[in-house]
Amino acid sequence: MKKSYFKFIALGSVVIFTMTFSCKKLLNQEPVGALGAAVLANKAGLDGLLIGAYHMLSGFSVSNNDGATIWSAGPDNWSYGGVGSDDAYTGSSLTDQPVFVQIENHTMDNTNQYLNEKWVAEYNGIQRANDAIREVPLIKDGSVSAAYGAEAIAEARFLRGVFHMEVAKIFQNVPYIDENVTYGAGNFDVPNPGPIWSNIEADFKAAMGPTIGSALPIIQPQIGRANYYAAEAMLAQAYMFDHKYSSALPLLTDLLTNGQTSGGKKYAFEPFENNFNAAFNNGTESVFAVQMTVNDGSNGSNGNPGMTLDYPVGGLSGCCGFYQPSISLANAFQVDANGLPMFEPSVKYPGLGSYLYNDNQLPSDHSYGLDANNVYRLKTGSTFSGTAFVPPTNALDPRIDWTLGRYGIPFLDWGLCGGEQWSRGDVCPYNPKKNIFYQSVHASVADNVLGWAGPLDNANNYNMIRLSQIYLWAAECEVEVGSLQNAQDDVNAVRSRMVDHHEYWVHSYLDNTNPALGSYTDDAHLAANYKIGLYGTAAGTSFAALGQALAREAVHVETQLETGMEGKRFFDLQRYDPRFGGPEPTGYMAGVENAHIAATLIGRFSTTGDPKDAAPDLYGKTFTAGRNEVYPIPINQINFEAGKLKQNTGYN
Repeated sequence: MKKSYFKFIALGSVVIFTMTFSCKKLLNQEPVGALGAAVLANKAGLDGLLIGAYHMLSGFSVSNNDGATIWSAGPDNWSYGGVGSDDAYTGSSLTDQPVFVQIENHTMDNTNQYLNEKWVAEYNGIQRANDAIREVPLIKDGSVSAAYGAEAIAEARFLRGVFHMEVAKIFQNVPYIDENVTYGAGNFDVPNPGPIWSNIEADFKAAMGPTIGSALPIIQPQIGRANYYAAEAMLAQAYMFDHKYSSALPLLTDLLTNGQTSGGKKYAFEPFENNFNAAFNNGTESVFAVQMTVNDGSNGSNGNPGMTLDYPVGGLSGCCGFYQPSISLANAFQVDANGLPMFEPSVKYPGLGSYLYNDNQLPSDHSYGLDANNVYRLKTGSTFSGTAFVPPTNALDPRIDWTLGRYGIPFLDWGLCGGEQWSRGDVCPYNPKKNIFYQSVHASVADNVLGWAGPLDNANNYNMIRLSQIYLWAAECEVEVGSLQNAQDDVNAVRSRMVDHHEYWVHSYLDNTNPALGSYTDDAHLAANYKIGLYGTAAGTSFAALGQALAREAVHVETQLETGMEGKRFFDLQRYDPRFGGPEPTGYMAGVENAHIAATLIGRFSTTGDPKDAAPDLYGKTFTAGRNEVYPIPINQINFEAGKLKQNTGYN
């Protein structure tokens, strides 16, 4: 899939000197093969610097001199945003990548290696963006017009804002580094006195310019480059983290009314699954995506290396069993008689953050296995008991089977999902699905992973922002400013995709033994009992009838269902929690996380009677309010910064 998305010839054809922030010991050495600012003072040099900055959106440097492994710093944040929340488990085993398990069960401290690597990768990107900004005034050969120079600076400021937002989401209080911070100036020990949302907002405002098209254009020559509307969406997202709902709302309204992709297509919904299929990269729903390419001579470094652990161990991949969807996430897709989520407070398990959907857990194939007669039955050790597993008939939101793999349900075009048999260690019944390639196009969308794990690097773009998020952020804002009808309309706009298009639901294969033949498309051959409705259709279901508090929960759960397994959940819960200014009650995020742990101990029951046998990753663990809503500043960075960096509350 050799496509020109302005990425990612980066470090292959242009060698760039970029200062890695907080790795000052490297700056005392002359870089080998580096090009100085004077050599790069032309259009080709400027474009190379921008390409290098774009490349770091993947979180990966080919040389790895920045210290980042291939899966610790990816843009999808599957560990920090997914495993660290109620979305997913680490999967695999406790001894394989134990630093991820620390993130899952909230026991990580300031020595966690992967948190440090994420920090380093993002500040690498920040410095690459700053290099491009610093280069523009040095170009005197006439190859760069004033307009192009201004656009390049706008593009670099957009990227700088994105990289800063990534570290701010994870660590909250982080240093803001602009182009004036350099080793030569001796001002590189930058403190972190508090949130930097205003600085991030300023970068995105500069990228937008005073008028439409005055900085970033609406249409870009390469679709992977940010345009005006991508900057507007990022600014709106920054406002959401900053809880400036009245500032975010007009931007979101403009995006929904006028927004278009860098390729000039107006934003519009597509089939849900297209957002996670390389064949449909950069569609009309993609507001800003990190571009992934394969088979381009980069040995897999331009695909999505951060996700290469996150495949079922069964089926076609064989590796590696990480990032398994949680019991709580699966439960959340259960619906009531009106096809609406069960977001009301739990009756059976009262407590903050415990939702009604966990009261009756979705039946799964946990602890089942194939007996000697090839019948799938409950298994205790080597002993089988009971009758064959019966798939649940619960009414479910149809997005569930595009979000996670369940036993007996078509898994893309791989065949019927093996459920827990496809998990590593047989402790979780659900499998990752959103990031997975289709078998039919595997050869063209997959690449080896730097030679170590076979063809598991894939060309699925990662959508940092997609259209449904714009609607759901708008709904959040409308709830907070008191416009409940508008909020309901925004949520219903997202739900209407599935309400109006049953052909977007998962259907049975025409032939289970030959998935390549395709699937049925009629309602008589649905893969499960799907049901989805709109708010306000049945009596008592309008946002006005629900009131602001329950309408808020409806928006939050809708976001969980729409963006599950996209590495965003932890940061959404963080935004909702009042610790950083959110509208939910004190202790909200801790309540949700601890309800997830409780649901796990029930859903991943132990056939031996000892719960730690089935859920050793979470048994006896607790999410602590006032601490775990944010990750610790890496101790390496505190040591590098000569005492200027201060640790987050609750960590040493």
